Amino acid sequence: MHLPVLSTGLGLREIEVAGAAGVWFRLADGRRVIDASNTAAPLGHCHPDLVAVVRGASGSPALNEGWGWRGRQQAADDLLEHTFAGEEDWIGAIRFCTSVSEANDMALGLAQVLTGRAPLVTRERAYLGTVGLSREVTTQPQWHGGLSSYGGGWRPVPHLADVRVIPAPACSVHTPCAPDGGCRCLPDDLTGPLADSAAVIMDYSQGGVYPAPAYQDKLASAARAAGALWIADEAVTGLGRQGRWLTVQRGDSRPDIITLGKGLAGGVTPAAAVVLSKRVADLLRDQRWQSFSTFRGHPLTVAAIGATVRRIAREGLVERADALDAMLRRRLGQLAAAHSCVRRVAGLGLHWTVDLRGESWRDWHADTGEPTPADKMLAAALDVGVLIAANAEASLLIAPPLIVTDSELETILVALDRALSIADKALLRGEPVAGARLERATAPWR
Repeated sequence: MHLPVLSTGLGLREIEVAGAAGVWFRLADGRRVIDASNTAAPLGHCHPDLVAVVRGASGSPALNEGWGWRGRQQAADDLLEHTFAGEEDWIGAIRFCTSVSEANDMALGLAQVLTGRAPLVTRERAYLGTVGLSREVTTQPQWHGGLSSYGGGWRPVPHLADVRVIPAPACSVHTPCAPDGGCRCLPDDLTGPLADSAAVIMDYSQGGVYPAPAYQDKLASAARAAGALWIADEAVTGLGRQGRWLTVQRGDSRPDIITLGKGLAGGVTPAAAVVLSKRVADLLRDQRWQSFSTFRGHPLTVAAIGATVRRIAREGLVERADALDAMLRRRLGQLAAAHSCVRRVAGLGLHWTVDLRGESWRDWHADTGEPTPADKMLAAALDVGVLIAANAEASLLIAPPLIVTDSELETILVALDRALSIADKALLRGEPVAGARLERATAPWR
């Protein structure tokens, strides 16, 4: 007898991973496949540096964050030297966490306390976590913690906070709204949603959205004018995923708070951080931020953080992600033009989203248990030796480890080509993708 283990998947549920090395998974059936959608492992799996430091740190005491530990300061210094190089005038303090959900919840709560306000502002298609206030500002319905019943509809979790939603960006780094690089995605007057708000929080990849720097700067200016704190979630994009140590560095503005996570510790242990600007850190002077945790800044976690940051810097992986951007933009554009099932391709660096034609994300609640063409697409890619992620919302995610080689990227593109061919055939037959009717594309690439 086995005790059922509940989960929410982004791929083929019957796949069982038995081991891994580098960008490769070893499956329980003996196959070796490329892990092409894993933002938690920037250095790949079982990197020797990380294995060594984790083994060494396993002999450390179990210390809560109330006790001093030299390793925490070392991890903070490594982040300052590399991730925040050139940001010495901005950065004020750091607090380590166990997950980005927790980090965002802490950051939003701190903003409420500092401003004396309760309302929070987020954007469409945002995913910012599943805990407390981070869940409240998550707007994608399928990730808000509710229940989807096969044949019984969808039951959302009630909102417990005053949350306002602003438009998601339609612009990106390479496709700004206006010829001068400005942003028209946001209304010129944001007084309404930002009035009396504690904070506005945004990220740089969730929902397949990759904001242009002008979107960031316009929102930052409006938040500052409204007296709200601006929080940047760099859980996915921090540490080089989009060709910068931090994606906020593409814009002129800087946030009040940055949250980090996902691959912060190389995937060998859960890790996250809340990074405060000097302005916010100064507000905490002579005060105690009363938010305690047993495992924040654990010796094993901070050892892995330092090793991850140092190795990314040593191997020039941030620069490599930036250099690969143009090639992937060109190749994925060619695939989009060749497959009528593709509605949109968007991305930056080593993080790309391929949206298929179907229902709006607002209408999908994961309330069907029927196999979809998306399942067949993943199986087709797996036949080529690549494990990609998809969801019934009809989106594919391509985000391999930063150490991926040129030949491995080529294999990923071949697998994606084969997977999209499956969706093309479904389109011709009028079959549903993710419970949605496909319609013929008239402009597959934008």
